[in-house]
Amino acid sequence: MTTNIVEFLNSILHDEREYLVAAIFNSIAHRFGEIFRKRYAEVDNSKTIFVPVAKTILRENMTEGDKLYMNNINGSIDEFTMLGYERSAKVNLSRRSCSCRKYDLVKLPCANAMATLRLKHGDEYGTSIYNNCSQIYLKESYLLVYLEPIYAVPLESEWSVAREYLKMQILLPNFNPKLRRRKVKHVKGVLEPSRYKKRNKCSKCKRSGHKRITYNLNVG
Repeated sequence: MTTNIVEFLNSILHDEREYLVAAIFNSIAHRFGEIFRKRYAEVDNSKTIFVPVAKTILRENMTEGDKLYMNNINGSIDEFTMLGYERSAKVNLSRRSCSCRKYDLVKLPCANAMATLRLKHGDEYGTSIYNNCSQIYLKESYLLVYLEPIYAVPLESEWSVAREYLKMQILLPNFNPKLRRRKVKHVKGVLEPSRYKKRNKCSKCKRSGHKRITYNLNVG
């Protein structure tokens, strides 16, 4: 997960690596500002209670849950057991928990929890699903995340620096010109354009595979 995020950022900020520090931050603010505005508009224009991604997950879990059979063994109104399909699971609706751990981690009813809600509320259990989901998937909660603006770095003339820092003398570190940064192999991201090695061409025939010095040998 972390590697995928780093590769994604590495691919979209490919050109910015050669900028000055302030320009890098301004470019990042501009790029992410566009992404935030786009996602905000997409969710704001939707007519659903939950964000589209959560709706898709719930729809898939409902389809899978319709194939499962739940049983209320101990008579509790919130504890149910699923048996069959070479597996078993225990669901606790009050704790929003399932032994498969999907309900605990994602905070959306898994297929087992969907079957439990169907058993408890009948075939018209669709309205009870939202009450058993985390509020972080609400449309309003999602919009609040992308509401705050990303501020750009102001001009250097507008910087406010304390006097003690202005008077501070910073000495350059000891530097040996013979020592250089160790070369690290760069792992290209999925979206990062590849750079092919330029192949030399013969200045006489304009073909690749040989040079002008060896032109006669290749012709012969």
